[in-house]
Amino acid sequence: MANILVVDDELGIRDLLSEILNDEGHSVELAENAAQARGARQRMRPDLVLLDIWMPDTDGVTLLKEWSTTGQLSMPVVMMSGHATIETAVEATKIGAHSFLEKPITMQKLLKAVEAGLSRNGAAAGGAAAMPRRPGFGVNAPIQMAELTVEAAMTGGQSLPPPMEMGPQARQTFELDKPLRDARDEFEKCYFEFHLAKEGGSMTRVAEKTGLERTHLYRKLKQLGVDLSRGKRTGAG
Repeated sequence: MANILVVDDELGIRDLLSEILNDEGHSVELAENAAQARGARQRMRPDLVLLDIWMPDTDGVTLLKEWSTTGQLSMPVVMMSGHATIETAVEATKIGAHSFLEKPITMQKLLKAVEAGLSRNGAAAGGAAAMPRRPGFGVNAPIQMAELTVEAAMTGGQSLPPPMEMGPQARQTFELDKPLRDARDEFEKCYFEFHLAKEGGSMTRVAEKTGLERTHLYRKLKQLGVDLSRGKRTGAG
């Protein structure tokens, strides 16, 4: 497990990156500006920093330069921005940034950048780069002892009930004598509940299985009214 510092003035970006990285088994510290980032850098000694370029107090490139000139750039820094120019990205790289992520950031690009940064940093001692890998899943995602569940990501604490036991004969019937939109919503709700239960609530695996980005998946679950507080679901058969 690696210690990762996420610095971004947008609450939604901080929350999303935190959820993804926690789900991958990392310890995440959040900062919304350069002042908080300086304190977190001293306190936690991060293995990697995800640093937004455009922030209200001190921009990310200036903070990167400050860390570089004071000998504090001992960890890889991945710069993030939705409006940066090529010149800005080149400048950050010359100062010492490891790589650059353009917003909106997809889960695949994020995990690749984090893995590359941690590999360069030799974070294997902390277990992040040396954890057993599961081929064919995500971006060489580490095997987790206890993964962040969907409910924990959405409500901040509680985990989903154990996966429902679904036998090979399990079937779901649907009312077809209703408007198409209602019938489709009913099917989609059942579909996502099935995969959530099957994957033990792991948002990463459900997103991978259903082919959706995590942000889209969160919105879809809320839109369909998926009940994350119910008891153990048991399939028929």
